[in-house]
Formats: sequence, C-alpha cells, structure tokens
Amino acid sequence: MRVRTIFLRGALTAALLGTALGLAAGSKEKEPAPHFTAITTTGEKFNNDSIKGKVALLEFWTTWCGYCVEEAAFVDKIGKELAPKGLILLAIDVGESKKTVKKYLEQHPRDCKIVLMEDTDLAAMYQATVYPIYVVIDRDGFIAGEQRGAGGEEALRRLIARTGISSHDDDSNSDSNSADSR
Repeated sequence: MRVRTIFLRGALTAALLGTALGLAAGSKEKEPAPHFTAITTTGEKFNNDSIKGKVALLEFWTTWCGYCVEEAAFVDKIGKELAPKGLILLAIDVGESKKTVKKYLEQHPRDCKIVLMEDTDLAAMYQATVYPIYVVIDRDGFIAGEQRGAGGEEALRRLIARTGISSHDDDSNSDSNSADSR
C-alpha cells in the first residue's frame, strides 16, 4: 500500500510538472501586433503593412511627464543610430492637443517621427496610461517586448535587441570579444 501511494504521488507530481512546463512553453508564443494606423505631424502614414520587414519602436509619452523629458534625448539617439538597421521610431503623444505638443516641441525639439493621439488608435490598443511606455514590434509584425515606465538607455537597447537589432556599442563589444578569443 505504501509503495502504491508513493507511486501515485510521483505520477501526480510528474503530471503537474509536465503541465506547468507545457504552459510555460506555450506562454512564449509571439503575439501579433494589433492592426493600427498612424499619421505623423509631417503627414507620413504608417500601418502594419508599411512597417513589415522593419522593427518599430513605439514610444508613448506626454509633455508633462518628467521621465519622458529625461529619456527623450537617448530615445532619439537610439532611433537615429538604429534607423539604418531598419528601426522606425514613432513617438506617440497621448491625450494632448496639437497646440500643446507644438509649443512643447518648439522648446524641446525631437529628432523622430511624432504622432498625435488624434491621428492614431495606438494609445488605446496598448492601454497607455503610464508614461513612458515602449513597445517593440519585430520585422514579422509580432510584439517583441514592452516596457512600462522609464528604465534608462540600456534597458531600451536590450528591449530593441530582442528583435535582432543591436546597437553600435554591442557590435563593437562582440568584435573586441571575438578578437580577444583568438
């Protein structure tokens, strides 16, 4: 009787472990990015089809967000640096008037594509209620990662790297590492 109890407990444990592992493996499935349209303040139009084959970084921000102001410079720098590798940076201002954003950008210029909430449905799709929020969409149109709240430059670079795009710094480190191993 004791052997049977031990056997049943072992079988039950194995079954539960197998189920847990299966669920963990299944949860890593890629989620497709929701269908969207966005028009920049300069009139450029973007949607799922137009970003196919590229990596899109969506930055949700506001003019009153102190973290957004602090992170804007390196977000723009990363956007410019990685554009030749296929990165599209769309900075989506959430819930503010065109006049407010225009006045803000006169004092704090951005070096990226600006989208106003009235020209897209992205803020609702990604439940943009805290700022900044970063969402990365890979070349195949799947969500590669999301970061809610400020995390600094290195955290943003790691988020983008999930798509296979690495920064110049990462490339030079891997080159020096491979040279060291020779």
